[in-house]
Amino acid sequence: MKHYISIPKEIITFESDDPMSIPPLGNVFQVTTNSNNIVAQNSEIYPSETGESALVYKKANIPVKKVDVSVLKDKKVIPGGQSVGVQLNTLGVLVVGHHLVNHKDKSNSPGEEAKINVGDVILEMDGKEITQLEDVKPIVSDAGKNKENIDVKVKRGEEIIETKLKPELNKKDNSYQIGLYIRDSATGIGTVSFYEEDSGKYGALGHIISDADTKKPIEIHEGKIVRSSVTSIEKGNQGLPGEKQAKFSMQDQQLGTITKNSPFGIFGKLDSSALNSEHQKPMPIGLSSEVEKGPAYILTVVEGEKVEKFDIEIVNTVPQKFPATKGMVIKVTDDRLLEKTGGIVQGMSGSPIIQNDKLVGAVTHVFVNDPTSGYGVHIEWMLDEAGVDIFEDKDRPKAS
Repeated sequence: MKHYISIPKEIITFESDDPMSIPPLGNVFQVTTNSNNIVAQNSEIYPSETGESALVYKKANIPVKKVDVSVLKDKKVIPGGQSVGVQLNTLGVLVVGHHLVNHKDKSNSPGEEAKINVGDVILEMDGKEITQLEDVKPIVSDAGKNKENIDVKVKRGEEIIETKLKPELNKKDNSYQIGLYIRDSATGIGTVSFYEEDSGKYGALGHIISDADTKKPIEIHEGKIVRSSVTSIEKGNQGLPGEKQAKFSMQDQQLGTITKNSPFGIFGKLDSSALNSEHQKPMPIGLSSEVEKGPAYILTVVEGEKVEKFDIEIVNTVPQKFPATKGMVIKVTDDRLLEKTGGIVQGMSGSPIIQNDKLVGAVTHVFVNDPTSGYGVHIEWMLDEAGVDIFEDKDRPKAS
């Protein structure tokens, strides 16, 4: 019964994959197939061509268990590991705080009185689309001089809210203000996870980018990545994650676009010249069902722009049928990396995880109380989020 329960209902593999082990039920059972795209032999199946088929466990020619098998077309991607500078331009302008405006004999925040909250995104003012900070000042100045309210449209979560905002004259610098701290972009560093040659699509980070002040995910209008050079490492300790220190300039040549910021990372199109690494060779991907507990390695940068290979162990893995950002628990075992960083540090997110010569995932989060360990996301969900179809339009849950 234990072996019977361990047999999956569905197996997904690739055309040129190695043989896959299947749980045996005993010598009195035979395993047969109903098509030519897989071959069953002893306790292994051999994929030969793409298509749908089934394995049937039989006893005395009586079916006792059926397993659906899908053989997919081979998919290879180039593993990343490069450190990149990231800039996200927000959808509208993001409200990150309130401040008081000193005018006449009182002080107040017009924005707060208009019930505009921290985390709201200002989309329109007086019917004009707001895309950057420079769009706000002339509208505020004109409304203030004319003693008029501003009709404001803000996005709060999935809700669109309309309100009226009255600018006040700041007596200190004689300018009209609305009592809101706002910004239109965010920057940081991260690591490229993969690049798909045919489409030019890439994925990085393995987790969503949130605003440092509001702690809320950033809704983006557009974004870009540029080359980054790691200058130093602040080592991680128990209770305090470490961090990569890197230099980059958003004025440098753009390496790629950012069109999506999701729980599974950032995604867009990448210039292949960004991948100046000896590891820049297409590699098969491994599905979550193929990942095993045991040795693996990551690709990341700890000095300059050099992508290096470091040993880790996959401590736990979940063969996920539904998208989730925490599919693996990993532990750094490489003495050199432990000496240099103390384990997993901020800026390492997105570092590709490779096992059995397959790209299986990316580093996402560090354990605060144990910087040697952290989470990884299975690569199939990042590929899906990037729009790289590996399941050939099979009816599979989507990452977002």
